Amino acid sequence: MNDKQRQILGAALPPAISLLLVLGLWEAVVRALSVPVYLLPPPSAILAAAAEQASPLLFASWTTARAALVGFFLSATVGVLVAVVLSTSRLVERAIYPYAVFLQTVPIVAIAPLLVLWFGPGQRAVSVSAFIVSVFPVVANTLSGLRSVEPALRDLFRLYGAGKAQTLVGLSLPSSLPSLVTGLRVASGLAVIGAIVGEFVAGFSEDAAGLGITILSAYRQLRTDILFAAVLCASALGLALFGATNLAGWLLLRRWHPSERS
Repeated sequence: MNDKQRQILGAALPPAISLLLVLGLWEAVVRALSVPVYLLPPPSAILAAAAEQASPLLFASWTTARAALVGFFLSATVGVLVAVVLSTSRLVERAIYPYAVFLQTVPIVAIAPLLVLWFGPGQRAVSVSAFIVSVFPVVANTLSGLRSVEPALRDLFRLYGAGKAQTLVGLSLPSSLPSLVTGLRVASGLAVIGAIVGEFVAGFSEDAAGLGITILSAYRQLRTDILFAAVLCASALGLALFGATNLAGWLLLRRWHPSERS
């Protein structure tokens, strides 16, 4: 076993052991206390339900993943554009940024019925819900990165006659990439949360039921084992999107930014 394999094993073994201990303790306590399955199913029952409902859960995961991805890419695109506009002027920032903060503080459950009225039930409303929840971290982090460019570098660009557009493309945006990647990492998890919450209200479509509808259906039937399985699928979906974003950030920054160097 080489050093790289030992490093990977050393990173993966502790969380794997702790997970097995927690699952074993969970299983033992639930069985020893004879806890009803509808209150708290043991891990073995959750795994059995996941295997039994594998096909519906995979379809529901794909439905939710599509809405979350659309919302995430919308938040990445719109968030960067808004941040660039806000960075052009302090007056523009003071005029618009409070509304971006307000959008972040409005509970998505409260405005989800409006999304149904505006976009109709199904994927479009759910995608917009994911976008609303995940756009603010992109705006805030990208704006912070654009505002944090070294003044000496700005002066150097100005000295060589670079205009605002040239400075933005050649200096500000590249310098803000670490902050942008951080915002995208946060937004990736929030997009899945926004999609699930959106499905609670806006995802009523029999032929395209996502994980949110699956969770509601399992709750109404007191199938807590399926509910836990759906929650695990949602968590796996969030981790997958976060992992893909993390990998893209690492590939983008590893050659020049110290935060991504091993």
